[in-house]
Amino acid sequence: MKRYRSLSTPYLLWALVFVLVPLGMIFYYGLTSAEGQLTLDNFEKFFAGHATETLLKSVRIAFLSTLVCFLLGYPMAYFMAKSSPRLRPLLLMLVVIPMWMNFLLRTYAWITILSRKGILNTFLTSLGLQPMDLLYTETAVILGMVYNFLPFMILPIFTSLEKMDHSLWEAAADLGANKTQTFLNVTLPLSLPGIASGISMVFIPAIATFEITSLLGGNKINLIGNVIQQQFTVTGNWQYGSAMAMILMVFLIVSLLFGREKETHAQGSMPTAQDPAAEVEMEEEVADV
Repeated sequence: MKRYRSLSTPYLLWALVFVLVPLGMIFYYGLTSAEGQLTLDNFEKFFAGHATETLLKSVRIAFLSTLVCFLLGYPMAYFMAKSSPRLRPLLLMLVVIPMWMNFLLRTYAWITILSRKGILNTFLTSLGLQPMDLLYTETAVILGMVYNFLPFMILPIFTSLEKMDHSLWEAAADLGANKTQTFLNVTLPLSLPGIASGISMVFIPAIATFEITSLLGGNKINLIGNVIQQQFTVTGNWQYGSAMAMILMVFLIVSLLFGREKETHAQGSMPTAQDPAAEVEMEEEVADV
């Protein structure tokens, strides 16, 4: 066992240098002034200024992006799980392949699509319609987030649906439930762990991203990630930027714990083939519909 533990030494060193040390620096700068004295002025400045409005705006845009990802991702994951074993790897590959391309390149592609003389406006002009100002708007930012983070919603939901016990669907059909009743009372509740994972994997990076808003929002759309970046790279106020990063980390940790709690609760209530009592209970619920 000790021999195998030694194999983890490179990872522990990596985590120490590139995770714990940067976090320690963030906490140090966030809790000190420019003179190195312990202070909470950086946090007071955050709550007294307009940064709270920026945080709420970031939450709103991240929520909308997560909602759109769910509305698009769940049907896709459901179709993939229901598809034949031969077609399923191809569909999975189509979801994963865009992630092989660089994140910034994928985002730059949307500039070509949404610009005034881009592909979309050229198509609208060919139909005799007026071109639209889509770039450097909240709509462009949400589209960029949905495009980049959609696979992170599809894959966890697909995994939950794929592992689902198909005998429960057959039991629901035998008890007279139609497709809608089966979905609402069997499929949807059993896929809640995947939904919770997908929401966490989309919402957390969406609220903290700054590349997408910088490229597709320009200087008109600033989220909390952009403000933190500007404090470090433009203003040079590392203390205030670190304080905002700490507040964002606390917010993200609370969101992550909430999602984990929902996921654990859903997994704990999930009936399995090894749990006949729970399976009978599920069949009785379907029969009551």
